[in-house]
Amino acid sequence: MADCIRVPLLLLLMCILSAVHHTRGDNSVVSRLTGNADNLQQNPAGGPVPAAVIPVAAERSLVAGASLPRRRSAGWKLAEEAVCKEDLTRLCPKHSWNNNLAVLECLQDKKEETEIAAECNHLLWNYKLNLTTDPKFESVAVEVCKTIISEIKECAAEELGKGFLVSCLVDHRSNISDYQCNQYITKMTSIVFSDYRLICGFMDQCREDINTLRCGSISTGEKDVHSQGEVIACLEKGLVREAEEQAGAHTIKEDCKKAIMRVAELSSDDFHLDRYLYFACREDRERFCENTLAGEGRVYKCLFNHKFEEAMTERCREALTTRQKLIAQDYKVSYSLAKACKSDLRKYRCSVDTNMPRAREARLSYLLLCLESAVHRGRVVSGECQGEMMDYRRMLMEDFSLSPEIVLQCRSEIEGHCSGLHRKGRTLHCLMRVGRGDMGAIDPNCQRALQTLIQEADPGADYRIDRALNEACESVIQTACKHIRNGDPMILSCLMEHLYTEKMVEDCEHRLLELQYFIARDWKLDPVLYKKCQGDAARLCHTHGWNETSEMMPPGAIFSCLYRHAYRSVEQGRRLSRDCKVEVQRILHQRALDVKLDPELQKRCLTDLGKWCSEKTEAGQELECLQDHLEDLVSNCRDVVGNLTELESEDIQIEALLMRACEPVIQAHCHEVADNQIDTGDLMECLVQNKHQKEMNEKCAVGVTHFQLIQIKDFRFSYKFKTACKEDVLKLCPNIKKKVDVVICLSTTVRNDTLQEAKEQRVSVKCRKQLRVEEVEMSEDIRLEPELYDSCKQDITRLCQNVAYGNAQVIECLKENKRQLTSRCHQRIFKLQEVEMVDPELDYQLMRVCKHMIRRFCTESEGKNVLQCLKQNKNGELMDPKCKQMITKRQITQNTDYRLNPVLRKACKADIPKFCQPILNKATADSELEGQVISCLKLKYADQRLSTDCEDQIRVILQESALDYRLDLQLQIHCTQEISSLCPEEAAAQEQTGQVEECLKVNLLKIKQDPCKKEVLNMLKESKADIFVDPVLHTACALDIKHHCAAIPPGRGRQMSCLMESLQDKRIRLQPECKKRLQDRIDMWSYAAKVAPAEGFSDLAMQVMTSPSKNYILTMIGAGVAVLFLMGLLCGRFTKRVTQELKDR
Repeated sequence: MADCIRVPLLLLLMCILSAVHHTRGDNSVVSRLTGNADNLQQNPAGGPVPAAVIPVAAERSLVAGASLPRRRSAGWKLAEEAVCKEDLTRLCPKHSWNNNLAVLECLQDKKEETEIAAECNHLLWNYKLNLTTDPKFESVAVEVCKTIISEIKECAAEELGKGFLVSCLVDHRSNISDYQCNQYITKMTSIVFSDYRLICGFMDQCREDINTLRCGSISTGEKDVHSQGEVIACLEKGLVREAEEQAGAHTIKEDCKKAIMRVAELSSDDFHLDRYLYFACREDRERFCENTLAGEGRVYKCLFNHKFEEAMTERCREALTTRQKLIAQDYKVSYSLAKACKSDLRKYRCSVDTNMPRAREARLSYLLLCLESAVHRGRVVSGECQGEMMDYRRMLMEDFSLSPEIVLQCRSEIEGHCSGLHRKGRTLHCLMRVGRGDMGAIDPNCQRALQTLIQEADPGADYRIDRALNEACESVIQTACKHIRNGDPMILSCLMEHLYTEKMVEDCEHRLLELQYFIARDWKLDPVLYKKCQGDAARLCHTHGWNETSEMMPPGAIFSCLYRHAYRSVEQGRRLSRDCKVEVQRILHQRALDVKLDPELQKRCLTDLGKWCSEKTEAGQELECLQDHLEDLVSNCRDVVGNLTELESEDIQIEALLMRACEPVIQAHCHEVADNQIDTGDLMECLVQNKHQKEMNEKCAVGVTHFQLIQIKDFRFSYKFKTACKEDVLKLCPNIKKKVDVVICLSTTVRNDTLQEAKEQRVSVKCRKQLRVEEVEMSEDIRLEPELYDSCKQDITRLCQNVAYGNAQVIECLKENKRQLTSRCHQRIFKLQEVEMVDPELDYQLMRVCKHMIRRFCTESEGKNVLQCLKQNKNGELMDPKCKQMITKRQITQNTDYRLNPVLRKACKADIPKFCQPILNKATADSELEGQVISCLKLKYADQRLSTDCEDQIRVILQESALDYRLDLQLQIHCTQEISSLCPEEAAAQEQTGQVEECLKVNLLKIKQDPCKKEVLNMLKESKADIFVDPVLHTACALDIKHHCAAIPPGRGRQMSCLMESLQDKRIRLQPECKKRLQDRIDMWSYAAKVAPAEGFSDLAMQVMTSPSKNYILTMIGAGVAVLFLMGLLCGRFTKRVTQELKDR
């Protein structure tokens, strides 16, 4: 019998048992088999038994059984034996009594708690032993399987009489289609597997291991002597312990390992053949799998599916787990898997790797990886095989203990963090959470084991493989992803798209991120990505096959390579295909939700994340934190964060959280850009432009502003600016990286070229256009101008603490509190205002508040002339009050310093140094002149000494300030108290029509402070030069000017003199109001002449010309001059006469 060791190892693949129902009634095969059995031995209890086959305990049993009477009858029946008659009557149906094999099957499959007489046990065991060792059974095989033997060449070639034929038929059982032959082989197998001692060669190969592991010493007191499945179960557990390298594990001999696996393989057809599992799970089979037919491994699969049910007994669960572990070591232990995938394994050459040890080649993981590779490459794998693969992939994800590497490498992690979570994949997900770094550090070997297991199970291809994820996310899938076919790989993508949304539940969120962490580290685990990009990856990134790995290739390297090529321009070449690019963008959008989903980022930035971002635990905060600390990061981390930020600038939809927050704004204002965006950065630009629309919510505004703040750190982070100005930057601003510095550099270049009237601008047209966009965007938030922001941080905290940053509100607040600013901040604000006055389009508040008025009045004006245009239309009836107020603010600013009024500065370029040099000498470059130069020019205007262009501009300023005292800074500075005490009602009036100035003039005598009195007197002096400077008088005398002075041009006091002459002329009757106002002015001027004597000849001449006693004064002056002339003549003649007399002497 030992010769049956010749059964080839291929039996491990081919003997997955066909579904055969144990026939309990008589049929021709059973009859022939029984007949032969009856004639095998005249003494069933005392036939020859090979010593090697019978252990010591069995030998004692045989001695006890030798006393049974000899049976010489050719028709010997087990039912006729007295030692078994009572048990037979009690346990077996009567119709089976005439069939020895039916009796044998009935008694050996009894329930464990049922006692059978010891003598009957011995009789049955000896009968089976004789039955399985007698070569006469070959004659039955030849007769029953005649046609099959002729079809199977290997069996036909076997020499008869040595027991090889039956082994060959068992080996090819899956190919036996003849019912009677299959029935015969099934019966023989059930007899053999009832006791390990009956299995051909098993004792020879495993005797030492049985003794070492003490598997033979298992008590059989409560078990049948003929049911020794415990021994095989003990050896199987020893094999598992060795694979898991458990403490004290015994190394089983290689021959015994093969024998154990062969036994497991031969029992894979019918769970009755695994005696230990059969008895352990009999009740569970009736509970869970009552309607499942035996054969073809169906009962095993049914029990596997219910393994973690609460009602499953622990003993059965343990037996099932042991069997699953054996399947993990050799896939042929699963009959259904080996049968379903047999042709596919051969087709895709999954069993012909000569460089691989046989043990590894047979492993379930190797089979799964090989066939999954074929599926991912687009090859056809049968549906039946794929179904089986899915069952076992789910099995691996459900129970971590089926992977020896996990048990071995992750032992400390399981004990420290994940004990007690064994069922339904919870332990594996706990280990994934540890692997993510959420629960402390993980051993690298454990990390690799987890990554390998995820690749073997491939849950990315079908989320249902991951039971823990499936259960956690079922409600989300039913609501958010119901439009996707069940089991589609895009379900995972759909779940990622709904991460951190209202539809997501917390448990699903955790399970999803745990799985995605590992999928992100191997691009092949996203089947859609792999399908679309495998050609690009091979062409551009030199990848291996699906199931091949390279130690030299770090996690995430292939995807990093793909996304670097995804955003290349046509000129750069080596771009991704369109389909691949779409998938790469999809993955980028999803991974931006969690920094741990980017392997390269997490690896390079691990230290910086701990240093700067340990408290940033909300979604998306870690990446924002790294971007905020970009300058502080180590170089490797800074590079990868910079690259990712650069991609975001091109495709802001990578920022999935931001896109969700900004959905209302996008739908209302940017939907066309979002729908048609092709990596141009247009969507972010649209969001920035609509940042203050009513649809904008706080989250979106914060996100957009954050991105703007990040962009200023490097001009590359602004895609449109980078694209438009890259060449200009390299040429004109080399070695400058910060965007704000680049903008300043380019703006300065443009401004210099403009001022110098260069023939050709050095900055290209497309760059100048984009430069303007960037400058306008930067003016919206002080934080976008880092130097200004840093200079004014203290002032912002002190003066503008409750003011929002957006809409340039903080900048406006600082402008309004300019006198209270620190020196450094004051200087920066002044420089900012200087730029804004030269280019009003950069004045964000002005452009925002007056947007509609600009469209109404200034559509034809150039950008630099917008403020001038608004000033001209300020008092129009259609002017918006808010815009009018903003224009007034800007006028006040302009009048504080001539440098803030570019038109005045240009017109008075020669006059300012000529007349106001002392003021300039006292001033510093960064200090404001507080209106002193303009006041100086006003006085010279009154003296009629300014150039024509300068005079025109000063006249405008005088006219404007005459209507609104706030535009006269010197007056406002020196007369604050007087205005509040003497003119409170006029100052509080909304409409400024010169009433405050009139009030001060009327109350000139009440003004005690000399500086204020001087300013009011200056106003009076200025009003003599031009009646337009005195709005109250001009309004009162408008009709008289039209009637009596229409021919006289304005300016240089001409119209004022005309009115004075009209007042003196009794023939002319002026309007009562005009006459009254003129008389008041005469009185004021008289008082002014007394308290403020003329400072020079010109001043004196002006006072005389505007005096009401002008004629009298001129007459007296003329008379005086005549007298002096006559005296000169007389004195001259006398002196000449004296001189002549002296000469005569």
